[in-house]
Amino acid sequence: MKFSPLALLAAPLLAMAAPLVDCAAAKTPAFFLAGDSTTAVDGGWGDGFVDLLRNGAIGQNKGHSGATTASFVAGGDWKAVLDLVKNNKAKHDCYVTIQFGHNDQKATSGLSIAQFQTNLQNMANEVKSAGATPIILTSLTRRTFKSGVLDDSLANVSEAAKKAAAAVGVTMLDLNAASRKYVQAIGQSNADTYNLAEGDRTHLNDHGMAVFARMVADLILGWKPALSASITRDEALSKKIADGVYA
Repeated sequence: MKFSPLALLAAPLLAMAAPLVDCAAAKTPAFFLAGDSTTAVDGGWGDGFVDLLRNGAIGQNKGHSGATTASFVAGGDWKAVLDLVKNNKAKHDCYVTIQFGHNDQKATSGLSIAQFQTNLQNMANEVKSAGATPIILTSLTRRTFKSGVLDDSLANVSEAAKKAAAAVGVTMLDLNAASRKYVQAIGQSNADTYNLAEGDRTHLNDHGMAVFARMVADLILGWKPALSASITRDEALSKKIADGVYA
């Protein structure tokens, strides 16, 4: 078969004009959770959130009961989180949730609010340097009412968390505001059904874990809807939480 000179000249030009196809598969997300007992196993929302991941998304709950931003770093938990990022970022888009404050605000912590804020900023920057996306969460509310009004006992650390996120330009999700709004709406007696033990209005049983894990998931999906393929939805539960109806 013979080809004309014009056809031979046009062939390489057509090849150059052909669109480039990116054959690389999109990475699935990985969520690594850093926090105190309100994130940790046996009392927090963390395991409930990890259970919602699907379609190749992975997660590990590294929350530590009793932790402050200082002790979490000093005790090696923070290094474990950063190692998870380093070991998984080639295959996954990694996110690190950072939720502290309950223990940091105690007089026994040895930390000022300014130090707490600085610690959060350092953690967020280290997550970015490791190749992941940090998400600073304000503190999950305690569930104690005074004269029918939910006690806003975590206002100072929640405000510091907002300032920390703004200072380093990272995502802040206001779990404190969302959880306070919901708990105020359902009242003390309903809120007490989430207690890990009688009178414990800080930590969560399995029922509470499921509700507040859903709340965290919805905050994340509100921030980044594209993650909906990787986080199981529950429209009925989400609606109850959003409407302030006991779930």
